[in-house]
Amino acid sequence: MDWLGLIFGPDGWGGLLLNGAIVTILLALTTIPFGFGFGLALAVLKLSKSGIVRGLCEGYTTFFRGIPDLLSLFIVYFGLQALIDRLSSALQLTTHIELGPFVAGVIALSVVVAAYSSEVWVAALKSVPRGQQEAGQALGLDRWKTFALVTWPQLIRVALPGLGNIWMVLLKDTSLVSTLALVDLLRAASEASKNTTRPILFYSAAAAIYLIFSIVSGLVQTRLEKRANRGFA
Repeated sequence: MDWLGLIFGPDGWGGLLLNGAIVTILLALTTIPFGFGFGLALAVLKLSKSGIVRGLCEGYTTFFRGIPDLLSLFIVYFGLQALIDRLSSALQLTTHIELGPFVAGVIALSVVVAAYSSEVWVAALKSVPRGQQEAGQALGLDRWKTFALVTWPQLIRVALPGLGNIWMVLLKDTSLVSTLALVDLLRAASEASKNTTRPILFYSAAAAIYLIFSIVSGLVQTRLEKRANRGFA
């Protein structure tokens, strides 16, 4: 029977698919703090009083939102590796530093996620009345405590729906890293398909796993949004 190809063990490809699914989810989870964190920093800079700073940030966002994500991946992977090689040569380092596909994938996806999430953060930052910060300062809170206790709860409430959508897109974009020979879920399904000539079985299994990831993510997002909206009408 065809489905026997999905079993675990030497006669099945279930183990490879499971490892690929783990790599996929780890890649997405590792990207999130860097992508969203850098996106928030970009959003703050976009609201800067300096026109030059705002222009540079807008240029960055426009560039990475305007080119295909796969092209961003290649630019980071090959460009960053070339930069590392040049620096190693200039510093006369004897050890060759090679950028692995997982690290390259995290960096490239973080760069793209930051570009998209910065727009969400900007809208969320603008939604928080300036009087809230002034109220926090009037209570004797310093800048960081005001942000953590006053601004952040209101900021994340507005940003969560948009960030959740970016997370869903990121889950699917992790498949692009398979082009760098990283054995993620899509790469695992492709390898199994080539070796068994049963592409429908393994690509369907990969689609089912991606769908499970999306459903679970949607449930978690709903839970987080309900928690963030506590106390708001």
